Amino acid sequence: MDAVIQLTRMKQIIVVCLIIVITQGAFAQKQLVLLKREKVVLRLYPGDEITFKLKTSNTKVTSYVNNLYDTAVVTHRDTIPFHKIDRIYFKQTKFYNVVGGLLVVGGAGLFLIDQFNQIVVQGESPSLDDNVTTLSLSAVAVGLPMMLIKKKSQRLGYKYRLLTAKKGSLFYQPELTNYMTPFGQ
Repeated sequence: MDAVIQLTRMKQIIVVCLIIVITQGAFAQKQLVLLKREKVVLRLYPGDEITFKLKTSNTKVTSYVNNLYDTAVVTHRDTIPFHKIDRIYFKQTKFYNVVGGLLVVGGAGLFLIDQFNQIVVQGESPSLDDNVTTLSLSAVAVGLPMMLIKKKSQRLGYKYRLLTAKKGSLFYQPELTNYMTPFGQ
């Protein structure tokens, strides 16, 4: 009986050691970082999808990051030096996109609240108030283009450059999705 308990404890210790080794390896992954001067604009991990255009070509290439070197990225089939990449395509959200979304929601919400007040609270038939309608339509008309206009790519050059960030680098950030939570929550 004592030998069975010791064997079970040994198995538990081995499993815990394996988990520690695996998670330490996952936290020490290199990262491909797009910098604007000293600010991180985009962070890609091995396994993430990358879309780019080379300086010698006019076509976009979509692949995944397989591995990272100091001056190159290994995609599915090629090793591409950073200096040969002309553009990187990714979704960018700016402050004016958020403000535009708030204007659209606020304008539509103002109109709906006015109609709710008119119909339910006051018990009258639906009607349009000129001031509310003008303000609502203006907010939606200004906010919609602000919300929808988004930059889809970034050209690499003087301000924007690629860097491989390793553990210990100022630009390195551990991947938050790798952290284990109790009961898989």
